[in-house]
Amino acid sequence: GAAFVPSPNFDERRPNLVVIHHTSNDSRQEALRTLTSPVRKVSAHYLIGRDGQILQLVDERARAWHAGRSRWGGSTDINSASIGIELDNNGDEPFADAQIDALLALLDDLRTRYRLHPENFVGHADVAPTRKTDPSAWFPWRRLAEQGFGLWCDAPLPAAPDGFDLALALTALGYDPATPEASRQAFVLHFARGDETLPDDDVKALAFCLVQKKAGALQGADRQAPA
Repeated sequence: GAAFVPSPNFDERRPNLVVIHHTSNDSRQEALRTLTSPVRKVSAHYLIGRDGQILQLVDERARAWHAGRSRWGGSTDINSASIGIELDNNGDEPFADAQIDALLALLDDLRTRYRLHPENFVGHADVAPTRKTDPSAWFPWRRLAEQGFGLWCDAPLPAAPDGFDLALALTALGYDPATPEASRQAFVLHFARGDETLPDDDVKALAFCLVQKKAGALQGADRQAPA
């Protein structure tokens, strides 16, 4: 029974995160059936085929159902805050060059339109570490970071300082502090291709470097922000 009195003071949903997935399917057609099935109730804003064709499945202004139960930083409703991108890949194969080229072009467009910072490009495993492992260890995170989509540090790295707390560092990067071991595994999957043999000191050095990178990126963004 409320009377509608429209106000001009609003704007559209503005995502501040991009979450990258692999479909776990063997073909784009199979993935498309899953992502458009009213029974399965999963979706993404975009699906990119192995040949580089980009399909848009959900309007960016809408909330796609791609992240599920997830958390990044202080947000526990990742679907409301993000753009979801599915890559046609079964998880046990390299990603096709044409597919990654198309992804980079799409990410560049999203970054420009939504003014996204480098640290705001993550994987499904990063936001749901107890449930997901996508995109897999085959995913070229380093290549994306070279284009400004994500953070990256190359070995060899200086050691982390004495008393460095890995769990706190992962929380500072965005990982869920309630699941420290799963968050560590997701971190290693993303930044060390899932190498679980990596010594703890190397994991800490990597996390220390990335925390510094994130702080530098945020400071740079603050300097560029309009007054």
